[in-house]
Amino acid sequence: MNGRITEYNEAFILQRADPFVGKAPDGSYYFTASVPAYDRIILRHADSLQGLKDAEEITVWTKHAEGPMSKHIWAPEIHYLFGKWVIYFAAGEKEDGWKIRPYVLECTGENPMRDPWIEKGKMKRAPEDEFSFEAFSLDATVFENRGSWYYVWAEKVGVGKQISNLYIARMADADRLETVQVLLTTPDYDWERVDFWVNEGPAIVKRNGHIYLTYSASGTGACYCMGMLSAEEEADLLDPRSWAKERYPVLKTDAEKGIYGPGHNSFTKDEAGNDICVFHARTYAEIQGGPLYDPNRHAMLMKLEWDEQDRPVFAYTGWVK
Repeated sequence: MNGRITEYNEAFILQRADPFVGKAPDGSYYFTASVPAYDRIILRHADSLQGLKDAEEITVWTKHAEGPMSKHIWAPEIHYLFGKWVIYFAAGEKEDGWKIRPYVLECTGENPMRDPWIEKGKMKRAPEDEFSFEAFSLDATVFENRGSWYYVWAEKVGVGKQISNLYIARMADADRLETVQVLLTTPDYDWERVDFWVNEGPAIVKRNGHIYLTYSASGTGACYCMGMLSAEEEADLLDPRSWAKERYPVLKTDAEKGIYGPGHNSFTKDEAGNDICVFHARTYAEIQGGPLYDPNRHAMLMKLEWDEQDRPVFAYTGWVK
């Protein structure tokens, strides 16, 4: 099922869901993503953004045979913080595939493609935090603001119907939180509640003192879409009132262009300094079996436009090939 290929939905990298592109301190690029088998963490490196498309792909870590980190290896992100390279990812257990928790890998050197990676275990919550990472937790991202690093993730709560919310905390180190979790957003609207009640997949982009946090909502089929929160860099980011939530999705399925279920994005800058949205989508709506196990979520690129208020505009016309 390849779907209809148009000028708008040509894949950047095939069968790579939850794509993340990070720009290194030296200006080069790293790419990682979920693979269809959900069994390993892959990494690519290139001097240019477009170079990632045909770059060599290596496996830097493979799932365990049993126990924690032995199934559903999801949504890795590579970041350089606290003076080291770190990969954040989520994983379940062979014995309980839905016992998803957030984990951390740390590179032992300065070259993520060559130097060994070691396991740092599950992300550690603050000492006074009784709740974080006790339930289904995934999709962590990190960002820096005014000298502090923040960790944002999705975690399910509730009795009966499980609801996936987004939380934020300040970090003490690359694998440890300093503050108790703060709720950022819960699925309030109808477009966040199709198939499942979900807010997940956070990503951060900044412009002229403004912080924009995108996230994905609903089930992973054609209903998957992106919402957005915004805050000011000078605000207290651990105060939920500092964040404003958009009433409607900022990116969603466009059948005319052959783009279905866009979501789980990241942001980077190209060599010219343009802001680029990296996201996954399918080229067809009808899925055989569960959407989570359909392999054809492809990584795609979109150049962000900015309006007069410095707000991002997610337009399929801003395509990057």
